[in-house]
Amino acid sequence: MLHQRLHGIVLLNHVIVSRPCPRPSAYLLLLLVISAVSGFEIAAFGGDEGLDARISAHLSAGEFGPARQIVDQVNDAGRRDAWLRGIAEAQMQAGSRYASLSTAFDIRDDQSRGQVMDALAGHPIAGGPRGGAALADFDSLIELITATIAPDSWDDVGGPGAIESFPGGVFVDGSGLLKRVGSARIDPLLTTVRTASSSSASGNRDVRRKAALRKVSLTRLEQHMQLQWALGRRPTEAMQKMAGLQEIQYLLFYPETGDIVIAGPAGDWQPNLQGRAVSVATGRPVLQLDDLVVVLRNSFDGDGRFGCSINPVPENVAAVQAYSMESAKNPIKPSQRDDWLRGLRDRLGRQDISVFGIDPRTRAARTLVEADYHMKLIGMGLEDGTPGVTSYLDSIQVAEGDKPPALDVLRWWFTLNFDHVKTTKARDAFQLQGPGVKVLCENEMLTERGERVHTGASDELNQQFANSFTAHFDALATKYPVYAELRNIFSIALVAAVIRSEDMAGRIDWKANHWRHAERCQVELGVAPRQVETVINHRVINRKHIVVGVSGGVAVDANHFVSTRNFKVDNYGLMQASRTSSEPQLPPRDAWWWD
Repeated sequence: MLHQRLHGIVLLNHVIVSRPCPRPSAYLLLLLVISAVSGFEIAAFGGDEGLDARISAHLSAGEFGPARQIVDQVNDAGRRDAWLRGIAEAQMQAGSRYASLSTAFDIRDDQSRGQVMDALAGHPIAGGPRGGAALADFDSLIELITATIAPDSWDDVGGPGAIESFPGGVFVDGSGLLKRVGSARIDPLLTTVRTASSSSASGNRDVRRKAALRKVSLTRLEQHMQLQWALGRRPTEAMQKMAGLQEIQYLLFYPETGDIVIAGPAGDWQPNLQGRAVSVATGRPVLQLDDLVVVLRNSFDGDGRFGCSINPVPENVAAVQAYSMESAKNPIKPSQRDDWLRGLRDRLGRQDISVFGIDPRTRAARTLVEADYHMKLIGMGLEDGTPGVTSYLDSIQVAEGDKPPALDVLRWWFTLNFDHVKTTKARDAFQLQGPGVKVLCENEMLTERGERVHTGASDELNQQFANSFTAHFDALATKYPVYAELRNIFSIALVAAVIRSEDMAGRIDWKANHWRHAERCQVELGVAPRQVETVINHRVINRKHIVVGVSGGVAVDANHFVSTRNFKVDNYGLMQASRTSSEPQLPPRDAWWWD
């Protein structure tokens, strides 16, 4: 009966194996060591609810399997969770740390589960290190087991099983200087997608296999990460790369099973020349767990707004203005051009970077800054665009005798660009519609002191660049993956806004406490970018120098995208009827993603 559980824990010659055990034959020829435990007090681990007398008796005798069998027959979620807490505590007292964490993993209420995981995570194993030779060759034994028993099911290849020896694009320097590194409408199909996404027929055997539509349950992913943390492990590579998802196409809600699911194309990944994790098949960046956690924290605990700004220092802009006016009094000879440009750059100096809404040290913040800065390089003709995207300077045409454009500061910034969100009438399936990203622009006037004055308007050439960048964003994202990463972050922001506006977390009592706890769920932090070399360029037209500077940033606010007018609903009820007629089939207990 022990092996008929879906979460077997096997003590094998001082090797811990934790993996699904669908049938006893999976462990033929393995030596199973079972230690009976008795004679200790079982604390009432559920307050006034206590523990059922039969369960207490089993636990006092060290009979954890029979105790679990009783609990698994209980439908009341609150009583079941309380009993599981008691079993987990008893297993920990008996020295079965891995078994206790596996039991705690099954607690449905994420807040209660978190409390138990916290209590168990640092608990020492009773009795200290177990016996065995000090120089036992555990590595060879582990390699033998993982190579012969369901090789695709172990956590080092993205599966749910675990085995271990038992105890016995942008560079930010130390100063924070950012540098470049060289090289919903009516849609009957939506319910069909949601219904098919709930099926586990294809399983989750190989996370690196190409999938047209891979599903990732956010609630289950957090639960598995919580278990990894309690075991003292970092999230697996499959978790960090979000099971190879390349984009989010769908948000699917299953209140009956407590799942909030994102879905999209996925497959194998590898680092590109800049170190980004990209799809082997398409070269598109895969979603990053750190970005997801950072954006969801902003949505749960903030107002859903975040972004960055890159702005020139007013005193430096004033110095450039004075220098330009003085230079205009006399023609600049070709031999003097390099010295003149050097003087211009020296006076302008660096621009300040500010990040709001999220920690500037996070990967998500650095992606915003890098994408914004690179967009300005294209706009100033310092980086190549794609066909159809012409730099602002190259677009300037000045007829003989006409004056060139005034020395204003151009402001370009990224923002969300979703047309609408398709949804079912029951609002349990959503599809993101639109390119995701667009560039907005403004001409800013400059005072004599170098202060920028917002005009709220753009000239024709300024608007032309912004429009062309937006229209060719897909091509630019293919050429420069940082833009695709920016779009992924924008998609996460919209998903987070829909989850909040629809109160999905509240309806399934999901508090996401593990993700929201910065100490337990740590995202990678680097040096926050503080300054960047100013993006400025010039062009000589009719023997006159035209100097153009640019500022801007990234502004993310998905709140207005989840207003009623942006949801296009199926008024005919076809999608809802299809969903109601098909009960979802739950994936295996150990699955947080499936195809």
